Amino acid sequence: MSCWWWGIRAQNKTIMETQQQDSVAISRVLENEYFPGIYVGDVVKLRKIYHPGTLLFGDVKGQPYAKTLDQYLDGVEHRQSVKDSGKPFKGEILDIRVVNSIAVAEVRVKMYDFNYREFLSFHKLDGKWLIVNKMISDIGE
Repeated sequence: MSCWWWGIRAQNKTIMETQQQDSVAISRVLENEYFPGIYVGDVVKLRKIYHPGTLLFGDVKGQPYAKTLDQYLDGVEHRQSVKDSGKPFKGEILDIRVVNSIAVAEVRVKMYDFNYREFLSFHKLDGKWLIVNKMISDIGE
């Protein structure tokens, strides 16, 4: 009698544990870097979690939105921070899906008078999860 399936179960458990560890690592990036970075307008903190070639797409108040990372960070740097504006802010992780070295996080960000739904694509490079694409839509209240 063969026990070939024992190895498969152990391998699947290892994959699941790795995906869970990666999901936790991405959650930390979001909670410790991404949300605080956009709240206070810290472009140094934000630049550390984005791949330099990141592109941002979506719609804001029904208008198309397309920026390079440098254009986006320039806007963050030169706007009044959410913190200084006194407007409400809340960042919430809705879902994280990990497949090997890629992942997608769905988040909700309430800031200023916007209520964004965002899809952030991550890639694990040199052991670090970086945002490589950001898609946003202002979904209103």
